Amino acid sequence: MISVRGSLRGRGERVRINMGPLIDMVFLLLIFFVATTSFVKETGIEVQRSTAATAEIDEKSNILIGVTNRGEIYWEGKRIDIRSVRAHVERALAENPESGVIIVADCKSFTGAVVRVMDQCRLAGALNVSLAARRHTQNGV
Repeated sequence: MISVRGSLRGRGERVRINMGPLIDMVFLLLIFFVATTSFVKETGIEVQRSTAATAEIDEKSNILIGVTNRGEIYWEGKRIDIRSVRAHVERALAENPESGVIIVADCKSFTGAVVRVMDQCRLAGALNVSLAARRHTQNGV
């Protein structure tokens, strides 16, 4: 039998805390969250996309470039100049040569800005350059 007075004075058995199961549980939770997290690429800007009846959902890894209604170009949430689009796309294609480029342009963006971005992407070596659009529904919304 354990003496309460003895253990309070330090004469009794020492209590040991085993940290092994706690560390195992933390690693299991970490693995679970990493395995179930989906990483979504965004352009970093909010745009009103145009609608298209032939819009398709593409689940592949893509390079996203945003164009606002004022003709500003965004890459991963940062505003960039038209002259740096080619370098950014070349670097992304070096990491994943199979990826295509999707230009997420506002429906009121300048056509000239979108065409310049598409041109820079093709000069960078992108074989598949497309525009993002919302699917057109039957009721026109």
